[in-house]
Amino acid sequence: MNARKFIFAYLSRRSFATTDQSEVQFFNKFSSEWWDETGPLKPLHSFNKLRIPFIREGLIQNGSIDKNYINTSTILTGLKIIDVGCGGGILSEPLAKLGAKVTGLDMTDEALKVAKHHAKINNVHNVAYLKSSIEDYAIENEEKYDAVVASEVIEHVENKEEFIQACVKCIKPGGAIFITTISKTLVAEIFAIGVAEYIGVVPKGTHEIDKFIQPHDLQRILEKCNSFQNYGVS
Repeated sequence: MNARKFIFAYLSRRSFATTDQSEVQFFNKFSSEWWDETGPLKPLHSFNKLRIPFIREGLIQNGSIDKNYINTSTILTGLKIIDVGCGGGILSEPLAKLGAKVTGLDMTDEALKVAKHHAKINNVHNVAYLKSSIEDYAIENEEKYDAVVASEVIEHVENKEEFIQACVKCIKPGGAIFITTISKTLVAEIFAIGVAEYIGVVPKGTHEIDKFIQPHDLQRILEKCNSFQNYGVS
């Protein structure tokens, strides 16, 4: 047994989620507001205008897109994508509407209820929502996905290295990982926390500067997992 298999075989004997339970409790409060595009989660809805093209173009560059679908409204047809920390499905559902078979993972009960209900009433059938950490889910789902998305999630995670390793474990050979997060800088502390929370752009307590990560630190972790294609960190 090689070292990598031994490590995961050992860890599989326990739950090793890196989820911060205080974060779970915080986001449980937004059950009635996940799909209110003018509410406290408005920034996530607005951010879809950037992150959906980011994912789409990355998959085109990676050669994952079936050429028969490139110029269609279901460009992601045939792809399996996992959305880690999916919340109420704000990103998962649009990706499913583009044709992907999407699995949304989250640890927040109320958010998952909202996500499932919203998909049902909008007749989106190719998205499934599960309560699980990526660390536990990866144990039984190694190399099953064309892409893993972790958008605005890693800044809420305790052990970032274990989190990313688990994400990468789920990716098929030649697949891609897409990460978006707030960089750990003074500017981010001033605007993403200070100004944004003060004027009500995001709810107070959404972010903690100590949990932010600098780009070079994230890149270092990604480079350790050199079995996949990385299309960018923003």
